[in-house]
Amino acid sequence: MLTEADRSGMEHLERCAWALRGTLVRAAVRRYLPWALVASMLAGSLLKELSPLPESYLSNKRNVFNVYFVKVAWAWTFCLLLPFITLTNYHLMGKAGLVLRRLSTLLVGTAIWYVGTAVFANVEHYTGSCYQSPALEGVRKEHQSKQQCHGEGGFWHGFDISGHSFLLTFCVLMIVEEMAVLHELRTDRSHWLHAAITTLGVALGLLTFIWVWMFLCTAVYFHNLSQKVFGTLFGLLGWYGTYGCWYLKSFSPGLPPQSSSLNLKQDGYKK
Repeated sequence: MLTEADRSGMEHLERCAWALRGTLVRAAVRRYLPWALVASMLAGSLLKELSPLPESYLSNKRNVFNVYFVKVAWAWTFCLLLPFITLTNYHLMGKAGLVLRRLSTLLVGTAIWYVGTAVFANVEHYTGSCYQSPALEGVRKEHQSKQQCHGEGGFWHGFDISGHSFLLTFCVLMIVEEMAVLHELRTDRSHWLHAAITTLGVALGLLTFIWVWMFLCTAVYFHNLSQKVFGTLFGLLGWYGTYGCWYLKSFSPGLPPQSSSLNLKQDGYKK
């Protein structure tokens, strides 16, 4: 039996879930969100170049959101999507094999995160040099790696593709794609499954808003335009290459089990 406090808490959670379902789960949001991310990245970058914002707590790389969220963005996304995909997909499909197949999307996402960050690190290494000061004066030719350079008090400068722009773009789009199952989901409100899925849905929605906010902060405070363009494009490539192309094939983890969104996506990508 639920206590009065439990029922009150569940009602608040339901209201949050309803609000999120009315925004993030809509097909129009999934269709236009990639373009909105690109537009906000370009607008924020132009603002940074033409009329920089004054220094603030969010412009400090040691702010709590950057240290405890963005730095481990894939871990947060993975840990919340794992139970969400498991519960929602099993409820809709009822077969453990199909659920495991869908959970492999998280392995694909992990591979995209790992390869992307490794490529960015190598690009920065091979295009960089060690300098004596932040003003890029006095090249230290004896230091051939970023680690050696920093260890000796130098300053490494190379083409530093924005890993934040890359990963936050990919995480936001992946979460929104997976939350599409909420359109099809019908659970007994008194059952534990309803409470678990509602809680996970709200947590994923809040995480998405944090990712979008930090993406905007990256646009207006960090990196230069070309570094953010490349980072965002890699994030879009990771999303479109999976949910827009590969996952439409039979030999893939597949799309979230939602017939209406599947038909919509297939029609949209064929145009």
